[in-house]
Amino acid sequence: MAKPEAAAGPASASRLLERLHAAAPEMDPGVLALALEARSCALDSGTAAGNRLAVIDYSLPSTQKRMWVFDVEQPGLLYAEHVAHGQGSGENMSNRFSNVDGSHQTSLGLFRTAETYVGGNGYSLRMDGLEPGVNDNARDRLIVIHGAPYVNPEQAQRQGRLGRSYGCPALRPQVAREVIDTIKNDQLVFAYYPDDPWLKGSRYFGCGGRTARQILADARNEASSGDAVASAAAGSQAASATL
Repeated sequence: MAKPEAAAGPASASRLLERLHAAAPEMDPGVLALALEARSCALDSGTAAGNRLAVIDYSLPSTQKRMWVFDVEQPGLLYAEHVAHGQGSGENMSNRFSNVDGSHQTSLGLFRTAETYVGGNGYSLRMDGLEPGVNDNARDRLIVIHGAPYVNPEQAQRQGRLGRSYGCPALRPQVAREVIDTIKNDQLVFAYYPDDPWLKGSRYFGCGGRTARQILADARNEASSGDAVASAAAGSQAASATL
């Protein structure tokens, strides 16, 4: 696969963040900004990757949609889905993460997707973790994207959580094949949780001179400011209409 063009400058990156967040306004803009920063750092370091980016926010409960798949070349949202976490990572809320085989815990960080195969969970997508000590055992641990009947949003509302995997980001069977085919073969997957050691130590943050915490705060503040301006403008228009 040909290497994409060098990462965009600050102005272009800001516009991309704005467009993608507009496509998924329910998403934490800070998490999206971190995912785009990780992608940019990966490209700058020579990692080959396509134009699709999947972002999973494991700080959200499993009863909510917390996986978004974006096209970053023609900016837009392709999917917003529920996704399971590992049995060892928690109940409805995940709060434990691991790179260790047998932990049945989910891994954080940046992954690159690879080949598909048909196994015990049907059509599945292998991933290679790009962060040493954080997720680089993903392939050996068989941490893959696959469909699973226990990823059932209606049942989750009744029982208080989705079913859980052995660490894999499992999807609804109805959409699993579509999503897998959209992000297979050298696309990037970014899995987030506010884990301080990872945020401080990941080599995929800070390429632009800001820490992960600064990236999170800046994106959230900018989004809040934009919401305030939009609200004020709407109020002004409503007042004018009554004159």
